[in-house]
Amino acid sequence: MATLGVNVDHIATLRQARRVSYPDPVVAAQLAQNAGADQITCHLREDRRHIQDSDVPAIQRSVQIPVNLEMAVTAEMVAFALRHRPNKVTLVPERREELTTEGGLNVAAYLPQVQDAVKKLQGAGIEVSLFIDPDVTQLEASQKASAQVVELHTGNYCDAPEPRRNDEWARLRSAAENAKKMGFFVAAGHGLNYVNILPVKKISEIEEFNIGHSLVAHAVLVGWERAVREMKALLA
Repeated sequence: MATLGVNVDHIATLRQARRVSYPDPVVAAQLAQNAGADQITCHLREDRRHIQDSDVPAIQRSVQIPVNLEMAVTAEMVAFALRHRPNKVTLVPERREELTTEGGLNVAAYLPQVQDAVKKLQGAGIEVSLFIDPDVTQLEASQKASAQVVELHTGNYCDAPEPRRNDEWARLRSAAENAKKMGFFVAAGHGLNYVNILPVKKISEIEEFNIGHSLVAHAVLVGWERAVREMKALLA
């Protein structure tokens, strides 16, 4: 079955809302591991709106499962990753005014910058994933950038009204099939919840899902470990 990456960003969002020390994303990472998570994902944004610099090495020290650091393609973030060496880095687009990541990284438009970041990160032994829209142009550019992993942006599928959702699902399936043929490890994420993930998990080429907001929202009602276990069970 596909593996589950649990994103702890919005645990940190709750903490930063009051600038207190709780809830601690480090503890959330440990509990997610206990509940069956296969990976911990966190996004260190340039504006530090949720995850803070100190959270990343603390999470790395606290869990035995891989840590996936999402970050923008900037010199500051590449230097941070080279300093702390997470198991995986996922390069994502980032705008300070956005509420959440609004789409995939335009690898084709920024290929030289992405290639340079990928080369530096891989040279330090860090696996590199590119968060892209399910589009053949971006897949081809990701191959030119020498990334090992592509994470398909599922936001358009999740946000599509019912008449269009099947088309977006078909687009995801086609991209996943093409990515697999091109030799990528295929991941997916953004906007997935306990309902809309059911059709997507049928796309066998997708081997990893990264999910955060819906887990945290569900956990408010049922508890964090139960929320992670229920998502893990759905993937089975």
